[in-house]
Amino acid sequence: MPHLVIEYTSNLENFPEAHLLDALNAAVIASGQVQNEQDLKSRTVRTEQFVIGADPTALRGFVHAELRLLAGRTPEAKRDLSDRIGAVLREFTPHPEGMLVQLSVDIVDMDRGAYYKGTL
Repeated sequence: MPHLVIEYTSNLENFPEAHLLDALNAAVIASGQVQNEQDLKSRTVRTEQFVIGADPTALRGFVHAELRLLAGRTPEAKRDLSDRIGAVLREFTPHPEGMLVQLSVDIVDMDRGAYYKGTL
């Protein structure tokens, strides 16, 4: 806990995965909502098959971030995390000319009673 998953469309060429993840981890840790930096697990998922809207000729892409945290944070803390993540996405996401690139962030509460975490 927490888990940060970034999905992005394959038409966003030269997507800076490593730099983005470093910046996102720094932003989330700086929020004070993560007690131990080694608990934050981030990854990217390149989406090859996607449809945005109904116009097959439109040049569109997206980046969606989902941060999964154990339940218990205030709405204000979640909004702060969402804003921090959104700012990093805006800074690092490529914007090919003529393409509409949609950015979104979702903060998801995880059930404390059902969550398992172990180490080896």
